[in-house]
Amino acid sequence: MLVVIAVISILLVAVIPAFTTRKTADDFTSAAYTIKGAFEVARSFAQANNTYTWIGFYEEDGSQPSASPTATPGNGRLVISIVAAKDGVQGFNPNQTPSSTNKLDNTRLKQVGRLIKIDNVHLPIFTTDPSSLIRGTGDKFDTRPFPDYNAFNGYIDSTIGELNAGANSAPHTNTGFPFQYPVGNPLPTAQYTFLKTMQFSPRGEARINSTYDIRRVVEVGVLPTHQNVVPTPTPAAGLYLGNVTAIQISGLASTVKIYTR
Repeated sequence: MLVVIAVISILLVAVIPAFTTRKTADDFTSAAYTIKGAFEVARSFAQANNTYTWIGFYEEDGSQPSASPTATPGNGRLVISIVAAKDGVQGFNPNQTPSSTNKLDNTRLKQVGRLIKIDNVHLPIFTTDPSSLIRGTGDKFDTRPFPDYNAFNGYIDSTIGELNAGANSAPHTNTGFPFQYPVGNPLPTAQYTFLKTMQFSPRGEARINSTYDIRRVVEVGVLPTHQNVVPTPTPAAGLYLGNVTAIQISGLASTVKIYTR
């Protein structure tokens, strides 16, 4: 009996790490599908209600509890919010400089669904390989289509990532028209302010708010973390080994696809 118990104990020690790894992988996969689902909810609500919706991304310190009324920016916990225009009107001119009279009026917005929080993830900006552009039509991470490129800012205007990077200033790559959580009239104290956003029109078009242009492809990169500890880029900046995911949304059709390695 003692021998049997000893053997079972040894087997449990060997099996437990495998289950832990599988659970982590499943959680990471679930995170990607949660982000994909948020895009689809924002688009569907805009079309069904003939209004404009916005989806915002915020990343906070995953080693700290979410605090109210203010949050701690950092890495490791993704916060997503979806809001909609109550009157169906965009309410400002995206082609003009943001100002006190030309801004996203948070008192005219309503929350769509609950705030979404995903632990143990980080949104990076993946480096793309220009030599691979001609083969960027596959179904896996390393052969996926690449975000749109421009000579001024590379791929950055077509990506959502590194949300707390100091270089992110409007309109590159933060929006000049942020929104907060919670919204309402009178306007409550902001717990989160979303500087990286996507807008969906009543026709379902997706526009990235860094430039407010319709992009062929906008990409959200996702990495697994251990609380606020982010994997080190290898072998160079923007390149990562192992478990990585890219979520892409097209501008006109607003179709969302997940690419994994």
